[in-house]
Amino acid sequence: MAEQHGFRRVLVTGGAGFIGSHLCRRLLAEGCEVLCFDNLLTGHMSNIDELLGRPDFSFEHYDVTNYLYVDGPLDAILHFASPASPADFERLPIQILKVGSLGTHKALGLAKAKGARFLLASTSECYGDPEVNPQPETYLGRVNPVGIRGVYDEAKRFAEAMTMAYHRHHGVEARIVRIFNTFGPRMQIDDGRAIPNFMTKAILGEDVVVYGDGSQTRSIQFVDDLVEGIWRLLRSDYVGPMNIGSQAEISMADLARTIIRITESRSELVFGPLPADDPKVRRADNTLAREILGWEPQVPPEEGLRMTADYFRKALADRGST
Repeated sequence: MAEQHGFRRVLVTGGAGFIGSHLCRRLLAEGCEVLCFDNLLTGHMSNIDELLGRPDFSFEHYDVTNYLYVDGPLDAILHFASPASPADFERLPIQILKVGSLGTHKALGLAKAKGARFLLASTSECYGDPEVNPQPETYLGRVNPVGIRGVYDEAKRFAEAMTMAYHRHHGVEARIVRIFNTFGPRMQIDDGRAIPNFMTKAILGEDVVVYGDGSQTRSIQFVDDLVEGIWRLLRSDYVGPMNIGSQAEISMADLARTIIRITESRSELVFGPLPADDPKVRRADNTLAREILGWEPQVPPEEGLRMTADYFRKALADRGST
């Protein structure tokens, strides 16, 4: 299979993280040899445990903000290293800025040296608190650079600029994916994002806290759909940023109620203060992905949420037994 698509040997930075670990599995299934680098700041070895020992998979505990070197050829680098949870924006602000700037620079330098295709994991957070809904790739965003969320938003915006500079100036083959709200197994229990928070509280039977009045919206997609979109984008000829996200918009209050229902929880819905700069709306305009990649989400949100709830039940039970 690797001969068919040309990506025989691939590096995934942040490969022990939520999305990175799913991506490693997909690349292995496509016949790639996968090198996984992660500093385990927010990634976990448990996400890749069963991959260790495979001859086509290797892991290195590594901080990609340092000098980045890989022996031998590389056909592609997928740069997914970065804390990405709102809880991390206050806890790890400097690390987020460093991996978005220095880490992206090191990874692009390696791509240039190896003649590898480079795919950047960017984010819908580049759009900030948008005035346009849904958000097309041409929308330039509305970001507060000095707010708490700004460390992540601006790190990713800088990473996009750096990626395009290497593409234009050095001829690096570049792809940029703007990832919209994604959920699924191997999310961190204490991630800080809405779905892990709602899942954890509902399964434990505790009050489920929705910030603001719950009317703010997100478009959510199951991780398998995201990985399919990334794989298609990697193999495509499209350079500019591309949204990979659902157009099915749901309010936070309705999402919380859905999770309470599917977990058969007795939790009550309660409301808390809305964090600063929290986006009021977030929905992907995925026209480009449909037209260029032939991609659309395939997993119904409720089906994905049920699979995610199964994972959280086990993860919480395992945590309780330790």
